[in-house]
Amino acid sequence: MSEIPTECRYASTHEWARLEDDGTVTVGITDHAQNALGDVVYVELPESDAQVNAAEEAGVVESVKAASDIYAPISGTVIAINSALDDAPETVNDDPFGDGWFFKIQPDDVAQLEELHDAEAYAELCESEEH
Repeated sequence: MSEIPTECRYASTHEWARLEDDGTVTVGITDHAQNALGDVVYVELPESDAQVNAAEEAGVVESVKAASDIYAPISGTVIAINSALDDAPETVNDDPFGDGWFFKIQPDDVAQLEELHDAEAYAELCESEEH
């Protein structure tokens, strides 16, 4: 069973979004997604200061098996990217909800988080995909 932290919200495309104390939102891919991808070998992240829109492509993650688009779970402005992934993309596999985060955004509307799945609904989505 994949790890699904309850403090995050989840997109159907397997990105997670965590509201931080300062009002920013940290984004990454889920444990389920990194398991499905296999060994991550490259991550292409959006530029700092880029405007991202909910459900639109914001980057790419490549593994030994496949390349997959990364979608922004909510709209906002990218305020930080995890440049450590340039040299250590495997961090996504090792710690998808910690050091393997992708980017942080200043949300246009934090209420968009409520449109994403909570942990329970995301677990049901993952389970339905496996059957």
